[in-house]
Amino acid sequence: MFDICIIGAGIVGSAIAKELSKYQLHICWLEKGEDVSVGTTKANSGIIHGGYAAKHGTLKAKLCRRGNELYRQWVNDLHFPLDMIGAFVIGFNDEDKAVLQKLYENGIKNGVKDLQIVDGDFVRQKEPHLNPDITCALYVPSVGITSPYELAIALAENAITNGVELRLNSEVVAIEKEKDHFNITTHYTPLSVHFDYPKNIKAKMVINAAGLHADDVAQLVGLHDFKIHPRKGQYLLFDKDQGPLVNSVVFQTPTPISKGILVTPTYHRNLLIGPDAQDVLEKQDLATDASNLARVVETAKKTLSTFDLRKVITSFAGNRAASDRGDFIIEESKVDGFINVAGIESPGLTAAPAIAEYVIDILRNKGLAFTEKSDFKAHRKPYHHVALMNKEALNALIKESPNYGRIVCRCETVSEGEIDEALKRPVPIDTFDAIKRRTRAGMGRCQAGFCTPRILEILFDQLHMPIETISKNVKGSEIVIGRTKRALEEEK
Repeated sequence: MFDICIIGAGIVGSAIAKELSKYQLHICWLEKGEDVSVGTTKANSGIIHGGYAAKHGTLKAKLCRRGNELYRQWVNDLHFPLDMIGAFVIGFNDEDKAVLQKLYENGIKNGVKDLQIVDGDFVRQKEPHLNPDITCALYVPSVGITSPYELAIALAENAITNGVELRLNSEVVAIEKEKDHFNITTHYTPLSVHFDYPKNIKAKMVINAAGLHADDVAQLVGLHDFKIHPRKGQYLLFDKDQGPLVNSVVFQTPTPISKGILVTPTYHRNLLIGPDAQDVLEKQDLATDASNLARVVETAKKTLSTFDLRKVITSFAGNRAASDRGDFIIEESKVDGFINVAGIESPGLTAAPAIAEYVIDILRNKGLAFTEKSDFKAHRKPYHHVALMNKEALNALIKESPNYGRIVCRCETVSEGEIDEALKRPVPIDTFDAIKRRTRAGMGRCQAGFCTPRILEILFDQLHMPIETISKNVKGSEIVIGRTKRALEEEK
């Protein structure tokens, strides 16, 4: 019998798992995907928001500001990507300036202390490549950038190190409420490596952090009091030689449903533009289309016209989990012991640490005992990233472990040693994309055109996975369909 079952391993589920792992609790953590962060989290802008945008008095406003503060504590313990580079919300006329003034006033109410309304000259001094027609901006120094999937992985690794049991590829298909516990049934879809997870779980409490599918999970216990509507956003990612065009996160004046098209460097110093906002019917609709991407480009040019479209290395889409309530849903439901954490759209990434605190408060009010572990491990060992190391440190590492001197991915300068290291970490890996998320191998300008064969060989050597069974991500996305020699023999 588990004390708690967490459903969902996006950024919110990962934050909750990490915080709960501090206490003497028996926790099961279920994720239908092949890795943590593979839903909305992986296709996130990666912005740590300042707290000025969410309407004062909402949970979004309260938890965004608190989350921003907590990230500065978390990064020292967990060693994930974080760079507080600041942001501008730009305007071009008096009408825009009036909107910026309202954002400023709302931010002050939310407790944001470092906001400034600045003129166009101030903007151009910090951002010389932006549109010279900018006349005003809201300047927010407390905005940062992160890598959302690397952040979720850091949280998950820390949670598992401290005793949380994570089960991937395990979709919840039924939940029955008994007098003092829940019976949870899962459907397990093995990929390349089979983990022998039991399909039936008993837990005293359930935390529903299933993202886009939180309403579907709630319906399994007979709850129909909220609905999640997918809202798709499409992005364009540029090569790293375009990253230096901006030094800050740059937003345009927001619309009622979106913070607008942003132009930003990523943590790894690519250039990112997007997202748009399009309500869609299917939660798994992640297709990009030329017309919407063209609108993203044209809108972004109002901010920055000098980016080179020939340097786009990929486009992608993500779906926000917008609810029909218009605010975060974090509450114990009408079903005793079933906690909903739903409708976590922007600024959900920023709010995640504070959401975890909020959930723990709910559990405390339920009478759950929180006894801290005497052996809790707060610190997570950082990954070695060859591309970021100085010459002396790298030479010392290669002397100790020669595999760090064998480069597998030329675009991102990723070594065989880094891939070996990723495979030994707490979250189990059995897909190509899981390697990408941890090491960045395959994320450069050639988009895995060069390094794929070698990564497949490493997975074969280290995990004894037949190459034909290795998936890019989900079942059915196998990269190799057969061996050339065998195919030629069959043709004869």
